[in-house]
Amino acid sequence: MRIFKTKRFDRLSDKAGITDADLTNAAREVDRGKYEADLGSEVFKKRVARSGAGKKGGYRVILFFRKDERLFFEYVFAKSSRANIDNDELKWHKQVAKEYLEYTDKELEARLKEGWIIEVKHEEV
Repeated sequence: MRIFKTKRFDRLSDKAGITDADLTNAAREVDRGKYEADLGSEVFKKRVARSGAGKKGGYRVILFFRKDERLFFEYVFAKSSRANIDNDELKWHKQVAKEYLEYTDKELEARLKEGWIIEVKHEEV
């Protein structure tokens, strides 16, 4: 499975202190069915701890996931700053998930080259 993060997610996760190792661990958990919510249309919510901190004070991420293929980290927020995303945001995430998860290999490589998305380097999940 390939793991990616959007450019926006990369900026937000850097500020939050979330590392690629944290993301790889979260992706492995999602792949095993461990996540907080299936929001529909291959959009999921997952708790992610910062390195050296627990999940309780951690962050929530919105991700797009297709089993055995791809996982995209899209959005991150602190539980202390908001409880959840709203319905309009969820609708938008579902539209984006459909687009990202349907990319051909050629389209995916173009988005990587353009810098829209970044591949998270990891050992195979």
